[in-house]
Amino acid sequence: MQQTTMSYLTLMVSAIALFLVSFTATADTAVEIDRDVDNAIQKLYADSSAAKELSTIAKAILVFPKIVKGGLIVGGQYGQGALRVGGKTYGYYSTTAASYGLQAGVQTFGYAMFLMTDDAVEHMKKSEGWEVGVGPSVVVVDEGVARSLTTSTAKEGIYVFFFDQKGLMAGLGIQGSKINRIEPDK
Repeated sequence: MQQTTMSYLTLMVSAIALFLVSFTATADTAVEIDRDVDNAIQKLYADSSAAKELSTIAKAILVFPKIVKGGLIVGGQYGQGALRVGGKTYGYYSTTAASYGLQAGVQTFGYAMFLMTDDAVEHMKKSEGWEVGVGPSVVVVDEGVARSLTTSTAKEGIYVFFFDQKGLMAGLGIQGSKINRIEPDK
């Protein structure tokens, strides 16, 4: 019985690794990432007045328009995005995460990180790879937080808005996600 369980887990880890490798092998070009980021920002602002208001005082915004997450006990996720400073792309980034636990399913979603301080922006620019939860403080904005969030109450380093969730998988989170700079094809 134990041999069967280990074989099953090994098969699942391999399948998820293959899924993530195949997804990253079809990396988007810089033009495609910028187009997807533009569309994601427009959709986010249309759906969230708090995000639109926060954008007026944010020092930078890191947008991941589409992250694919999948798992069955062992899971992983991957996505590509762009850091916008003053409305212009400063650089391109990927986000990856692995997880283990009670989980099953596949979903896609996007998120935008509003960097509110110069320190948060510098941390992002200088990091070789940044693990969310280590560094500037991060607040995930849900509907309750969004109702009370204004430009005068925004005091944390980074605010995160999730958007465009599709698929079946319980839970969204970014804790432990690794963000790395990438150089996509032009």
